[in-house]
Amino acid sequence: MSFAKFFAFSSIAILFVACGGGAVETSQLFNIQLEGKSNQFKQNQTVGISIKNKKNKTIQSVIYTIDGKELEVVNDKITFDVQKLGNKILKAKIDYDDTSGEITKKIKILSNKAPEIYTYEVLNEYPHDTKSFTQGLEFHNDTLYEGTGKKGKSVLRKINYKTGEILREVKLASTIFGEGITILNDKIYQLSWQSGIGFVYNLSDLKKLDNFNYGQSKEGWGLTNNGKQLIKSDGTEKIWFLDPNTLIEEGYIETVTNSSIFNKANELEYVDGKIYANVWQKESMMIINAENGAITGVVNFGGLKNKLGNTEAADVLNGIAYHPERKTFFVTGKYWDRLFEVNIFKRQ
Repeated sequence: MSFAKFFAFSSIAILFVACGGGAVETSQLFNIQLEGKSNQFKQNQTVGISIKNKKNKTIQSVIYTIDGKELEVVNDKITFDVQKLGNKILKAKIDYDDTSGEITKKIKILSNKAPEIYTYEVLNEYPHDTKSFTQGLEFHNDTLYEGTGKKGKSVLRKINYKTGEILREVKLASTIFGEGITILNDKIYQLSWQSGIGFVYNLSDLKKLDNFNYGQSKEGWGLTNNGKQLIKSDGTEKIWFLDPNTLIEEGYIETVTNSSIFNKANELEYVDGKIYANVWQKESMMIINAENGAITGVVNFGGLKNKLGNTEAADVLNGIAYHPERKTFFVTGKYWDRLFEVNIFKRQ
């Protein structure tokens, strides 16, 4: 190797070490220490906090942040007043010895209340297609729309829910496993499971208008909307919010209880600031705060499947649709022969 090449290589190596060395050095000098033995805390919990100064450096100041929000330190304590719950990175920006650096600590912030338990009463029963592997269910006016799954059998359909008559239907490509649906601004949006794409249809005639690709969310499960954004579950603890025009994922919440982070949200419905989500493979439905991800309630649908006429052939509960005029929920399941109109209420 020539001297010129050696000098250039050495200079680049020195520059690389110098640029990356600050962050590494800071993490070797300091640790964030929190009161208690766990890295799991509750929303609005106040805990003691300190910096372990391993090399006796002179610290001028420390600023703690989560999600870019500064946390005020009072009497060596901070309060976890955060907008969204779940997995978090607590950051400490430290000014010391005429320099500065940043260290981090992984923590979990959970709900400060346990979910309330709800039950149901059946108001009406309607026919449902036993060939439908139900993945998405939604009302528009007094008409029911349904998306189904399974490759080669996935469809999007418009239904008279009172009679079960299929008013219009489009089939998905045989390679696509259909998932959740929602309706916003005279368009129907439908997900696929593992193909990484969704579809946009014209509401009036179910004509396909466009496809869209997923972003960071790798799978498609449930879909709903809050009137401004699409809301998408993906089989993880995350529920994503998408711009309905660009279909870009703009952020997410994580679903949590007072004791754990939960990852079983399937089919979705949004009503008055809350996301109602079927629990995958369970006879229950979560009620989720759409702002922070806290699971505020769980609806126990135990016994509903026993009301079917085809209990042996029927698969799991899946499918939630809210009827705003009737102010009731409609629920069904995969291959169920009935659609149930129900009221839900807190268990006494």
